[in-house]
Amino acid sequence: MSKISSRVSRVSLNFFMCLALSACAIIAESPSSTSSSPSPSPAPTVLEKEQTLPRQDESPRAVASLRLTEQARVLLETGKVDDAITTLERAMNLNPSNGQNYYYLAEAWFKKGNPSQAREFNRLAALYLKDYANWMSRVKEQQERIRTR
Repeated sequence: MSKISSRVSRVSLNFFMCLALSACAIIAESPSSTSSSPSPSPAPTVLEKEQTLPRQDESPRAVASLRLTEQARVLLETGKVDDAITTLERAMNLNPSNGQNYYYLAEAWFKKGNPSQAREFNRLAALYLKDYANWMSRVKEQQERIRTR
């Protein structure tokens, strides 16, 4: 019996050590994964923290949603509109209050030639981004482009 309990103790100890070390790796990785890098685009990237990210919601789902939104932004820039829409829909399912996601969904539907869908997502973007002046100027400019199409 003591052989079995000794083995169980070692396995348990190994398990908890791996768990503790993996938690450290996640914490160490987190700051660098959310830092912003210079973007060739004049528009702010989704992951920039200054005045763009709602600080009250930094849950893993919110962060994952923002990462997907950033991927979709790049897809839009490269003309992969359908892939961007699919990615943005995934982001929306993770965090329905991600206003930046709605902005890019409006942009994607506008590029696809569907002003009705673009108008609806632009309206949602305005609803969720109303407290962010830099985003609201972009939302209003987008709204004007949609309206005149």
